[in-house]
Amino acid sequence: MNNSISTSPADEKQNRIDSAVGSNTDASPNHAFYQERASKSWFRRTYDKPSFQVFLVGSLLVCIQSRTWPALVCFLTPGLYNALSGIGGGGQVDNSISEKAAIALYACFAVVSFFAGSIHNKLGTRLTLFVGTLGYALYSASFLSYNINKNAGFVIAAGAILGVCASLLWSSQGAIMLSYPTESSKGKMIALFWAVFNLGAVIGSIVELGLAKDNQANTVSNATYAAFLVLMVLGSLVTWCLKKPEDVIRSDGTRVVVPTQLSWKLEIKGLFWILRSDPYIICLFPLFFASNFFYTIQFNAYNGALFTLRTRALNSMLYWLAQMFGAFSLGLILDSTRLSRRRRAWIGWAICFVLIWAVWGGTYAKQRTYTRESVADGSGYVRVDYTDSRAYAGLVILYIMDGIVDSVWQCLVYYLLGAVSNDLGKLAALAGFYKALQSAGAVSAFAIDVSKKPYMTLLAVTWALCAFGLVAAVPLIQLRIKDRTEEERPVLTRTVTDEETGEHEEKVIGLAPPKPLL
Repeated sequence: MNNSISTSPADEKQNRIDSAVGSNTDASPNHAFYQERASKSWFRRTYDKPSFQVFLVGSLLVCIQSRTWPALVCFLTPGLYNALSGIGGGGQVDNSISEKAAIALYACFAVVSFFAGSIHNKLGTRLTLFVGTLGYALYSASFLSYNINKNAGFVIAAGAILGVCASLLWSSQGAIMLSYPTESSKGKMIALFWAVFNLGAVIGSIVELGLAKDNQANTVSNATYAAFLVLMVLGSLVTWCLKKPEDVIRSDGTRVVVPTQLSWKLEIKGLFWILRSDPYIICLFPLFFASNFFYTIQFNAYNGALFTLRTRALNSMLYWLAQMFGAFSLGLILDSTRLSRRRRAWIGWAICFVLIWAVWGGTYAKQRTYTRESVADGSGYVRVDYTDSRAYAGLVILYIMDGIVDSVWQCLVYYLLGAVSNDLGKLAALAGFYKALQSAGAVSAFAIDVSKKPYMTLLAVTWALCAFGLVAAVPLIQLRIKDRTEEERPVLTRTVTDEETGEHEEKVIGLAPPKPLL
């Protein structure tokens, strides 16, 4: 008699799942997670990964083969904005209008960013991210309008609106990028986002180069601005493809814990509670301030001043490509399992320190050969074109190194923030602080440029701020960075168990006032 029992394909699949996760369901708190993940299709498993969610916040025109969604949004919005800014003056002959718009942009960016974390926690990640993307399309549209009717007021107003929107986008982006990955993969996640985000600038620069290749004028055409406008609108729509943060589960089975809905008053108070409970964050403020200050000298005093439009577009493409290389290289170092987290942070710091002195030293050597007046329109200066290989080679290498400096600087800052906390709400606030001070630095640099101060003065201030920012970060790296993130219990209401093993229930957390010190 045949006692064998036939099984259906569905039963066989379930047996494989049970075998994979183990028969003792009570022994593993993550059993349900692994069982559910094993039963999903390949597409759903990939889509559910935190890395795919971060990629989606950064790219779209690239083949969606990576695993991150915030990068897709930034690929099509700030990524393309970077391409527009990178050619100097927003692609205009007279860059005074774009600089006034940039001042309005970064002034609003600086003010709103300080509170952007609270807005994020109140509105939610996806809605905040969507609203944050809308200003980029308007900004591109304003330059298209200026090309047609010379309406400078619209450009400046669009810059101010973009400042408000950008503060919301970058607060959400920072929270997603730093809270979704596990602690052992934050460096690679930052690098992945930064590379995909800058791919938007690379693609934008290629578009500019293609349209400007045979254009002897020194201004961007209507077609370029229109192309950017369409792509930026598309980027706004991508935000709705993101998962809700409470539905995201990390690769180790732990959940992303989302902040509870508090009153506006408590949200604002929470910003100050964070600084009071974790004062080492203040050591990063000079690093934040310097992080976009150098854009003015790179984009306007170097690329915008010395090169023809098509060469500026080529330089811009190489600059953002260099950022991708720099981000990936540093990301691998920052996630090395052979070194302690503090030692990795020190290595990142040392790389930044060496690059700053080398690159600004090279910039100083070139800066001695020209002034603002000697390269101004009407001065008789002949702009360098990429067809003049002898004059161009050394200059473009220096500009490529500028891109590497920018990427390793930003990645180091984000890595230090990620080492301080794993909490979505707190990281949104920290990203807001970062962008607030970053924007304050950027608007200060633009103000120096608009006031027609000598290029050498701008370089000296930039160099000094970068050096001081790195020195100021030393106490945080030495005293605050640990191998495991240690949250301050008075600030966060969840328990140590929740922090280390993840949430297995649909819980939320909130900020609470610090308890008196005993």
